[in-house]
Amino acid sequence: MNSAQIDAYLRRLGAEHPAWPTVDVLRELHLRHLRTVPFENLSIHLGEEIVLEEKRLLDKVVGARRGGFCYELNGSFGALLAALGFEVTLLAGRVYGEEGRLGIPYDHLALRVRTVDGGDWLADVGFGAHSHHPLAIGARGEQVDPGGTFRVVEAGADAAGVRGGHAVAADLDVVMGGKPQYRLEVRPRVLGDFVAGAWWHSTSPASHFTRSPVCSRVTEDGGRITLSGRSFTVTAADGTREVRELGTDEEVLGVYRERFGVELDRVPVGPEAREAGEAG
Repeated sequence: MNSAQIDAYLRRLGAEHPAWPTVDVLRELHLRHLRTVPFENLSIHLGEEIVLEEKRLLDKVVGARRGGFCYELNGSFGALLAALGFEVTLLAGRVYGEEGRLGIPYDHLALRVRTVDGGDWLADVGFGAHSHHPLAIGARGEQVDPGGTFRVVEAGADAAGVRGGHAVAADLDVVMGGKPQYRLEVRPRVLGDFVAGAWWHSTSPASHFTRSPVCSRVTEDGGRITLSGRSFTVTAADGTREVRELGTDEEVLGVYRERFGVELDRVPVGPEAREAGEAG
């Protein structure tokens, strides 16, 4: 990432160029990212190709002012952090689903970030409703965050009886409010390792990403706004929710534009709406 790309990314986040890669800078950039760059799967429902290459990610997140899902958001954020002098490692995760079942390999991409002042952090701007600030990856007690109460713990054995994916250290479970969210391998990965996972999530009928368009971000007051299909949900910081159904395409496009900063020329549609359109 060159200096012009760094400056453009920081402008996208509304952040100044930091002097040093400290934990305070990481916390600020992490929160700004969650507030500014939406978690969204719209490319899947617009027929757009998802390419896990740094330039393509920057073109989308910075140039087109779009968001993305974990591979895109944490992939681009990790590139920015590395360019700013942070030590960044890509980690592969498997997300917990129904009945505590783990998802596919390379189900999720998260970041391990070391700061110049000695911190070792789990940064994740690509998991939807999650921690607002990075989590101390080496701490094993409760970590209270505006997004909830979290713990990072050594994982037990999975369904195959495997305790860890690495010969040196066990996998880690990230727990929110007492419920495991995902399991992380501690082995370093590269962006290209996640291509198969991104393809599966963007094409498989079993992936929740292919079922309906979603766009979500953290609000300035610590709440969250989410547009799922045509349902627009405003969740306050105290957890209270207001849901509004949007009627026309103009309303939907207006919410994307005004509430998420996403300019689209057509409404992303889920598989049922596409099939109905094709049948008509």
